Amino acid sequence: MSALPDTLCDLNGELLPLSQAKVSVMDRGFIFGDGVYEAIPVYGRRLFRFDEHLARLHRNLDKLRFPDLPGLASRDDWLTRLRRVVGGQAADDQMLYLQVTRGVAMRDHVPPVDLVPTVFIMSNPMKPVPPEVRHQGVACVTARDFRWERGDIKSTSLLGNVMARQLAADQGAAEAILFRDGPQGGPWLTEGSSSNVWIVHEGALLGPPMNEHVLEGIRVGLLRELCEEEGIAFNLRPISEADVLAADEVILSSAGREVLPVTRLDGDPVGHGALRGKPGPVYGRLYEAYQRAKREQSV
Repeated sequence: MSALPDTLCDLNGELLPLSQAKVSVMDRGFIFGDGVYEAIPVYGRRLFRFDEHLARLHRNLDKLRFPDLPGLASRDDWLTRLRRVVGGQAADDQMLYLQVTRGVAMRDHVPPVDLVPTVFIMSNPMKPVPPEVRHQGVACVTARDFRWERGDIKSTSLLGNVMARQLAADQGAAEAILFRDGPQGGPWLTEGSSSNVWIVHEGALLGPPMNEHVLEGIRVGLLRELCEEEGIAFNLRPISEADVLAADEVILSSAGREVLPVTRLDGDPVGHGALRGKPGPVYGRLYEAYQRAKREQSV
């Protein structure tokens, strides 16, 4: 195993080198994957869409009936802890990771009521998408969504996502775009293994509805705002596999990738006419609008 770096992290309020951070083997995050997490982009040492990330974290903690977090009752409490970790890193642009597990107890599926949650925060240098990749777009593959039924919870239990991403990597693809059957048949688009998925049809940006199978990515609300600014029609509705395969553009969105064009899907070019297999105009407008938002919506 390669040695962990000595960059600073925060474990239950203690600032210490990552290489020295230790968690009990009986932590429920280790035993059950009983925890939630957030990954917050940091640009110029400022947190991007912090309030939206914090709100989603609290929604997920409530869904899992977590107890209150000691010392983290307010927005300012969180900002102080997070900024302390950001300030201890060398890079200006970072990906800030925070994880909350239910805490330490002897192994039992039903958790005790008096647990103290474990809170872990670390930050790593941002790994931006290379310009040549943005210029060319990325390849993706389609797959059946075999994950659990509560994709709306940003759980640390990510084995299904890991398997889907490995399936894509095995085929030299950047992402697996997932489809699930539903009451009205299918297959219907859900999301990627680590991203939300969008299509462009007749100039409109379309995404699947936010339900228990889809994580409400922070970029969902952001792209709604950017589309309004840019005069691009925006709609969330059921999207079939046939809709994706016939789309004018396919776009991924995530904290690390921001927005990214998909130019090949299952080995075939995406799109039509002169733009077939190339990043499309809606992607280009959203990418530029996204860069403006990074400057305006960070704290």
